[in-house]
Amino acid sequence: MASTSLEERLTELEVRFAFLEDTVSVLNSTITSHDRLLLEIRDEFRRLRAELGAVRGALTHDPASEPPPPHY
Repeated sequence: MASTSLEERLTELEVRFAFLEDTVSVLNSTITSHDRLLLEIRDEFRRLRAELGAVRGALTHDPASEPPPPHY
């Protein structure tokens, strides 16, 4: 009777371990996917920041750089 109880406990541990392995595998793939997505978002953010800087530079109006009006 003791060997059956020990065998049942071992089987239960093996089942739990299998579920844990599956959970770790799913979490690992999720983390990998999120890491890739985060890198893409960072790259896009840098690109947008650079583009915004270029647009701001183009929209900046410096009156000193304009020629004087024709009536001067």
